[in-house]
Amino acid sequence: MANHTIGMWMYKNGGGLEIQTQIIDALRERDIEVINELNLAHAVASNGHIMCRKVAMEQLDAFFSYNAGKQTQYQMYLYQTLSEAIPCLNNYTAFALTEDKFRTAHKLTQAGITTTDYKMLKRGDKKKLKKTLKDWGGKLVYKPTDGWGGMGIVKIENERALDMLFPFLDQTNIPYFYVEKYINYDLTDYRVDIVDGEFIACYGRKAPTNNWKTNISSGGSILLREPCDEAIDLALRAAAVTGLEIAGVDLIYDLDKEQYVVLEVNGIPAFATPEQQLLGLEFNRRKIDKIVDLIERRVKH
Repeated sequence: MANHTIGMWMYKNGGGLEIQTQIIDALRERDIEVINELNLAHAVASNGHIMCRKVAMEQLDAFFSYNAGKQTQYQMYLYQTLSEAIPCLNNYTAFALTEDKFRTAHKLTQAGITTTDYKMLKRGDKKKLKKTLKDWGGKLVYKPTDGWGGMGIVKIENERALDMLFPFLDQTNIPYFYVEKYINYDLTDYRVDIVDGEFIACYGRKAPTNNWKTNISSGGSILLREPCDEAIDLALRAAAVTGLEIAGVDLIYDLDKEQYVVLEVNGIPAFATPEQQLLGLEFNRRKIDKIVDLIERRVKH
């Protein structure tokens, strides 16, 4: 009989179901039982417990949540509450930080990590935003502070384009603008996967024709890359600053300054899909093993 029990909620698409099965099997070999499909979207909190599928979540030894793109405010609120009672992976504080692009860039910059130049301005500061565009050589990137997969990200290349963006933003209830300086790069990026402070894998993504976004969800394609010590070291330091146990750090190479720059730090970096594995992207087994080691240490020590 297992001495420990954890809860789990993980994505199933893109080979996720097979990854999930491998993680569960590996944990059970270490006498850790797994209650799967604990989606906090279906949970209810009352009388001192968060109940999900008739499971009192606070009585679990840990909760492993790994499902990008399906985190509602309700789920995040319960995730925060649950993390105050049991270990959660990723921990809520770090995960919430990296869900916010401005807070992440700000914290990394304060720690001396190279990021893009950025500005946070209140929505009424349109003159300052136009001046920022001019100061940055006529190119900037507007980003929602939350979101994933490149959604809502707009490249602004002149003042006319900025004027066209204002009416859209005025219709939202967002009280601020968050923008980053556009960096001259070769339209490829670096994704560095890290688990528990250890390097797992480094690969790249290439933007499709007539686009500048490298995200797979935006049409980007996978590039195999040899690990680069400089990029890996930067990614490890960035992950450590955020506090994420499991991280995917996105970097690009600034052609003008000739240096690597951290774009984002992701708290739910995907495993390689079956199609990507056929292209030679092989890191799933090592990542699974490190995640299982991490969970075991959290529940047993």
